[in-house]
Amino acid sequence: MSTGHTSNAVGAASYRVRRADGAVIAQVAVPPSKSIVNRALVCAALADGTSEIVGVAPGDDTAAMIDCLQRLGCGIGVRVDGDHRVAEVIGTGAELTPGPLRLEAGLAGTTSRFVTALCALGVGDYTIDGAPPLRARPMGPLHDALGALGATVVHGETVGHLPVTVSGPLQRADAVVMPGDVSSQYVTALMLIAPYIPGGLKLWLSSGLVSRPYLEITKSVMAAFGVADVEIKDRHITVGPGEYRASEYVVEPDASSASYPLAAAAMVGGAVSVPGLGTTSVQGDARFVDILASMGCIVTAGPTDTVVMRRRDTPLRGIDVDMADISDLVPTLAVVATQAVTPTRISGVGFIRGKESDRLGDLAAELAKTGALVSVEPDGLLIEPTDLLHGARLGTHHDHRLAMAFGLLGLVVDGIEIGDPAVVSKSWPSYWDALAAIPAHLT
Repeated sequence: MSTGHTSNAVGAASYRVRRADGAVIAQVAVPPSKSIVNRALVCAALADGTSEIVGVAPGDDTAAMIDCLQRLGCGIGVRVDGDHRVAEVIGTGAELTPGPLRLEAGLAGTTSRFVTALCALGVGDYTIDGAPPLRARPMGPLHDALGALGATVVHGETVGHLPVTVSGPLQRADAVVMPGDVSSQYVTALMLIAPYIPGGLKLWLSSGLVSRPYLEITKSVMAAFGVADVEIKDRHITVGPGEYRASEYVVEPDASSASYPLAAAAMVGGAVSVPGLGTTSVQGDARFVDILASMGCIVTAGPTDTVVMRRRDTPLRGIDVDMADISDLVPTLAVVATQAVTPTRISGVGFIRGKESDRLGDLAAELAKTGALVSVEPDGLLIEPTDLLHGARLGTHHDHRLAMAFGLLGLVVDGIEIGDPAVVSKSWPSYWDALAAIPAHLT
C-alpha cells in the first residue's frame, strides 16, 4: 500500500490515500487507551502520594487533561521509558488549588466533563471552557447533577454548555437522578469524584445505560487506585466514600484505535495483528473483532494479542448489530460495511449525534459523496451494498474517528481525500504514518 502526502499529513489541508496494492500483512502498535489514561490521571491526581502511570496516550485529549490537572495543583511529569511514555503524578490528596481558575479543554469532551466534576471538590470559582465545537456539545445532565449535589453551577453563554463556572463544596445527597442514554462520560465523571462526596454517591438513571463497558473501565481503574466499593446496575450506581491510594498503573493499548488496522485486514484482505490487546482487555471496544468475525473474518486472540484475517476470495457479509455499548466504532463499521455483499444495519446509537460530530448524519452525508448507500435511521444506520464507489474529498467535521475511518476507505477506493487530516491528533497523532506503514503484497 502506498499513500500520498505522508510526510506532511499533519498540518496539511488534505490527505490523499492511495488504494492498497494487495492483501495487507502487518503488525501495528496502537497508542495506549486515552479513555483509561484519563481516568487513571484523575484518580492519581486525587490520591495522596506519587503514582506512576505507564503507557500515557499521546494526543490532544491527554495533553488537555494533564494541563488542567497541573493547574489544579497536581504535579505531573512525563518521560519516555523504552517504548512507553510514563507519567509520574504527585497527587493533591483532594486539596485542589483554590479558584478562581480558568481551565481550557480544547476539543476534549472527556477532559471537559471529568474536570468539571473534579472542580466541584475545590474551593472557589473554576471556569471550564473549550473550543467552539466543544462548546456545542451538551453538558447539561452533568451540570444538573453537580447542582443537585450542592455545587454552585453558573452557566456562561448557553445553559447546559461550556463555558461553565463551578464551585464547591459538595454535600451529602440521598440520591441524584441522571439520564443514562445520553453519555456515559457524565456518569463516569461523577463516579470518579464520588469517594470524596460526603456519604459517597447514589445515582439513579432515568433511562437505560449506554456504553456500559466504559463504566466498567471506570470501576476497574478506581479499584486499581484503592476504591473498590462500586456497584453498577442498569438503573442504579453506588460508590462508597473513601480515598484513592497512590499506585503504579499500566495502561493497555487502545481498543478503539485498534479497530482501524484490524478493519484494514477485513476490507482489503490479508492479516493484521495488534500486540498488547487481547482477551484480558477491560475495554468493551475489544469486542469489535467479534463483529468482524460475524462478517466473515477469521479472528485469533490470545491474552495479549489479536489477529484479524480475511481471504480475498471470501466476501464480507452484512450484519444487524446493536452498537450501543461500543458506539465509538460506528464509523469504522460503517466503512467496513460498504465492502459487504449484503446490507448492514447498525442500531442502538441515536445518541452519537451529539459526539464530536453528528456521527450519524455527518458520517452518512460524507460517505454518500463516494456513492455509498447509507441511510440514517432513528437510532442508527443502514448501509447497502454497491459496486459504484468512487473517489471524493471527505470532510471530517472536527471528528478524529470520522477521519480515521475514512482513511480506511481509501485502501479500497481510488481518489479518497481526507479534509483536515490533523484532527487525528486528538487521539492518534501518528495515524497517517501508521496507516502508510502497513505493507501490502500482491496475492
